Amino acid sequence: MPDKTSTLLPMSILGLLFFIFGFVTWLNGSLIPFLKIICDLTAFEALLVTFAFYIAYTVMALPMAIVLRYTGYKQGMALGLGIMAAGALLFIPAAQSADYRLFLGGLFTLGAGLTLLQTASNPYIVHIGPHESAAARISIMGLINKGAGVLAPLLFTALIFADLTAPVSADATPEVKAALAQKLVSPYLSMASALALLAVFVRLAPLPKLPFEAVPAAPGDSVWRHPHLLLGAVTLFFYVGIEVIAGDTIGLYGQSLGIENATALTAYTMVFMVLGYLIGVTTIPRFISQEKALRYTALAGLVFTAGILWSSEQSHTVASILWGWSGIGTLPDSLTFVALLGLANALVWPAVWPLALRDLGPLTAKGSALLIMGIAGGALLPLLFGQIGEMGGTLRHGYALGFVCYAFIFYYALTGHSIRRTHA
Repeated sequence: MPDKTSTLLPMSILGLLFFIFGFVTWLNGSLIPFLKIICDLTAFEALLVTFAFYIAYTVMALPMAIVLRYTGYKQGMALGLGIMAAGALLFIPAAQSADYRLFLGGLFTLGAGLTLLQTASNPYIVHIGPHESAAARISIMGLINKGAGVLAPLLFTALIFADLTAPVSADATPEVKAALAQKLVSPYLSMASALALLAVFVRLAPLPKLPFEAVPAAPGDSVWRHPHLLLGAVTLFFYVGIEVIAGDTIGLYGQSLGIENATALTAYTMVFMVLGYLIGVTTIPRFISQEKALRYTALAGLVFTAGILWSSEQSHTVASILWGWSGIGTLPDSLTFVALLGLANALVWPAVWPLALRDLGPLTAKGSALLIMGIAGGALLPLLFGQIGEMGGTLRHGYALGFVCYAFIFYYALTGHSIRRTHA
């Protein structure tokens, strides 16, 4: 087992990668209301941002697992960064033409690069230390990831809207919208350059191989014979779906309630996710097991979902209690409960990965790809959220999906993770 000294450099490099994951991923929450304006979209059409980004995980996961088998984990990470750089470059012609299809193509390419990057990096984090503390290691990565998620919408809002004298609405002239779209060029060009440089750095970095990389799977064994892995993938489907809903729709919901600077609201959800990861880092496994952490967060998600649906859209009581003292402003109670979903979501990903990958050995890469496919929940469930919201007359009704998502997460924490295959 690697010692603390030998894992310090890999953890540092992976921490940088997880920062990139978070920054790129949680920019979507700001892009949705932004593109809704400049491309004249309905709320449902705007949510195709999440679909294009997250469906890449489903379409590309198994092909990327095959690529990973030939490249190895380290070179796979470098290649993933290179693909992401290409995706960021697609935003330049998209912004210059205000063509929504090009934006969606850029998002899909970014998602494809992240698929390879995450398929390689998540099992790396799980296996470079003791299994019992894997959730704590992933929590550290999640803390970095969601810290970037806090920064991304704030930086986006500052760069794009800082010099505007008045808010830009859907009624703005085509000239104003075109000028606003042009503001995306410089940030995404900088992002592409940074990703390309990081790809070179990772390519040359002294990351060690994982012990099972060159070990063949047992004859007749396959990922489909491990129920705890398959149920883990379904759990991640529901988890990523509700995580994306909480982070990427809070801006749309806030926009519908008349909240100014709605593109920055994702930061509220991310702040609570950061808090949740801090709890995970300090308590797992010292005070609580990975399984119990998963149970408690699922129950919290059910409570917060009820709060969204049945609290006030005008009162600021809950928000005042939570952060009114800080001077950063308050939100309506229902919107505050959307942000609180970040707290419930924080420990799901760190807990599910080590539970689902346990005992897979040389099947880890394929198992990781299967779990990555579960990220399809981030593509499909937000669209269902939008449909439910439009049919119900308010986006708030869409959050009822949380009851289904957290109920399945609770089942996996209680029973699903312990189901093993039966031998003939």
